[in-house]
Amino acid sequence: MASFAVILAAAGKSTRFRSKGAEILGAGPQKKPFMDLKGRAVWVRSAEIFSNREEVKQLLISVAEEDIEWFKQKFRPNLAFMEIEIVAGGLERADSVQNALARVKADIDYVAIHDAARPLITDKWVGEIFAAAEKHDAVIPAVRVSSTLKRADKEQRILETVDRTDLWAAQTPQVFKRQLLLDAYAQRGDFQATDEAQLIENLGHPVKIVEGSPLNQKITTAADFRMAEALVNALPKPKGIQALHPFADEEPHGI
Repeated sequence: MASFAVILAAAGKSTRFRSKGAEILGAGPQKKPFMDLKGRAVWVRSAEIFSNREEVKQLLISVAEEDIEWFKQKFRPNLAFMEIEIVAGGLERADSVQNALARVKADIDYVAIHDAARPLITDKWVGEIFAAAEKHDAVIPAVRVSSTLKRADKEQRILETVDRTDLWAAQTPQVFKRQLLLDAYAQRGDFQATDEAQLIENLGHPVKIVEGSPLNQKITTAADFRMAEALVNALPKPKGIQALHPFADEEPHGI
């Protein structure tokens, strides 16, 4: 069985996110991965899918350096049960992932990078992506763009309608052969990629798309958070999750 390491990206500033208020996180940072989503933090819901998989041998999370001590105290039970390694984030996403990648063990075959603020991932989707990675070495989930796309100027005046044929919206987890990802980061220089696939593309290596689900959305705004609240209980739940999280489970009465 191939081995996988998973890096959760949670070091962002959440500048586009408006929190639900200090009553949820106390004095801690009001950032989207740390918000409580129907009884469990957003990042916990993202992490638990991977922690429950046999082939995942290492789980890391990048957290902004100034948040690390608070994060350790706030989520101590979750960190202990899921055996997650905390890595200090960098200035940008690519820097944070690179910091975590340096901690991935040498005997790991594949590395998956997942947005910690994308909590509606399911075990079934992860299994499909992992299986595809073993065949293609570089795989991302994505969904076809279905809306009409408009390019606009700074005054929000439409300049043109963009042909959406062959356009896909990238998601995570993005999974790559470990050495391939190391090579991509070694050559990135100061380039700030918006996702890991872009670095692999720059190497000239093909990246395979696995058709994802519109439900696997990233929480970026307060409206996204409300949508996630509405959808979370509609997702299938993998076996064994409750045993891993006795201190932070679903709200009672099955809302």
